[in-house]
Amino acid sequence: MARERPPRRGCGTLRRCLLGAALLLGLRLCADLRRAGSGSPARSALPGPAWRPRGPHLQPAPGSPRGASRRQVTYVRSGRPAPPGGGGSGTPEPGCCAPRGRPRQKGPRWHIDLQPWAGPAQSLDEEAWRFLRYISTAQIACNHMNTDSLATDSSPTHKPWSVCLDDRFNLAHQIRNKQCRLYSLGLGSDDTHFEVSMANNGCEVHRFDPSVKSAHILESQHLWYHRLSIDWRDPHPAVAAQKPHSNTRKLGSILNEFGHHKIDVLKADLESAEWKVLENLILEDVLERIGQLIFEIHLHWPGFEVSGSDSSVVRFWYSLLKELEQKDFRLFHSYKDLSKPQLFLKKDIFNASSCYTLSWVNTRWK
Repeated sequence: MARERPPRRGCGTLRRCLLGAALLLGLRLCADLRRAGSGSPARSALPGPAWRPRGPHLQPAPGSPRGASRRQVTYVRSGRPAPPGGGGSGTPEPGCCAPRGRPRQKGPRWHIDLQPWAGPAQSLDEEAWRFLRYISTAQIACNHMNTDSLATDSSPTHKPWSVCLDDRFNLAHQIRNKQCRLYSLGLGSDDTHFEVSMANNGCEVHRFDPSVKSAHILESQHLWYHRLSIDWRDPHPAVAAQKPHSNTRKLGSILNEFGHHKIDVLKADLESAEWKVLENLILEDVLERIGQLIFEIHLHWPGFEVSGSDSSVVRFWYSLLKELEQKDFRLFHSYKDLSKPQLFLKKDIFNASSCYTLSWVNTRWK
């Protein structure tokens, strides 16, 4: 008869120990999960300064706040206005710590918002008709134009370079108090009658022209000439390092260098560079620093660095002018130059001239 083997007590005991350990581990995990869902917040969410490991090798260098390089790039690309009373040469203020009461700066824009096509055909005729009608229609009435109307023995006349002197827009008050400032952008033009007239009326006038022989010339008590060309981009840093006195700047850079926070009047005759310069003023929010705009626009070709089909070019022009309207600028005077060729993108359509002088006033200017 076979002998019965006694039961193995060691195996049963080991199995019970393993099951007990697994049960205890499961209970511990459940408790940890319940505590994580309803317990105290993580260390990084505690009030007060953010936690970071201690150690001398992790401390920021003296005099260089954290994120300084990022703030510098933001300052350059956003065209931040110079602080009042300074020329823009100081350390830029970080975006997180702007003084109380000053609106937070918006991020840089890289392109304008194109308006919808004028018609379903997306044709040149549709775009040209909308554009020409837009630049020929005043959006606001101005009862007193030009500095001549300040004199009691003269009446307002419609000249190509027209400023609005209605009291509600403050320019006449600034001129009488000898506190107005005019920037004139040109390319070798000999016609400075408008600038001289504004200077004679007490306005501080700065004429920017790359053909001027000297860097800065004080022509009269209120009239300056500068050998500078206003562009839609600053020189490349490598070029600027080799030519520290380069005569090409963006308008926003000039304002900061000169320490001018505002311009009462900006006049521009840039021989087809006006479209890109105007685009730069829009994208970098320089417009809010300008009271009135007087631009001569040229329509016989697209302009510098403007390309595409004829209809898309006109759509781009129209979109730029609509951006002005969205910035609270209103067209108060339009002058059609009949002495110039009657060409619109090298075509004879709608009896259009190749040159117009347009005047806008910033209705929010104070």
